[in-house]
Amino acid sequence: MEALQEFVENFTYLGVFAVLLLGSLGVPIPEEMPIIAAAVLSHEGIVRWWLALPLCLLGVLSGDVVLYWVGWHWGEQVLNWRLVRLVLSPVREQWLKAAYRRHALKTVVTARHVMGLRAAAFLTAGIARVPFWKFVVADAGAALFGVPLTFGLAYFFTDQIKAIMADVHRTERWLGLAGLLALAAILVVGVWRWNRRVGKERLDEEPAKGHSPPP
Repeated sequence: MEALQEFVENFTYLGVFAVLLLGSLGVPIPEEMPIIAAAVLSHEGIVRWWLALPLCLLGVLSGDVVLYWVGWHWGEQVLNWRLVRLVLSPVREQWLKAAYRRHALKTVVTARHVMGLRAAAFLTAGIARVPFWKFVVADAGAALFGVPLTFGLAYFFTDQIKAIMADVHRTERWLGLAGLLALAAILVVGVWRWNRRVGKERLDEEPAKGHSPPP
């Protein structure tokens, strides 16, 4: 979170848009993180909220439309792309196609709020030939609810978010120290067992040499 906020802070509005666009395209960046980072920076006066919030919406929707267009333009051919199969397995593909045939609007709205499903769902929407107007209405409607809600909560609770992040960093340091101590203990035990095994092998070899026939 801190690294992401630093990146957004350095590149301000372009950084917000770029990170959200990449996250929408399937890059493993939780969509909520750059929105929270933009809200925190808005609260601190680094960016203007009335520019950051629409930019968050634009970044989110741009990536969704690109995925839909790729699925619509190339159709089933995209399923042969190795990169696509990383986010859209055959089982998930069939499940999403069946869901779009039953309730296209509901499926888009649901996918918009499910992390890890968005990229696969919106790509499949194009492949399944969901009408563009349905896709845009459902996606934009869901985004107009979810993005301002996340942004607003982060904006008004910035101090609490900072306190939580400080606690997280302290926990990470203690966990790192515990991990190092555990690794050191494992190494010590490993060396002790190895020395013990070597010593036992030597003891076993000595009686055997003592009973060997003379040359």
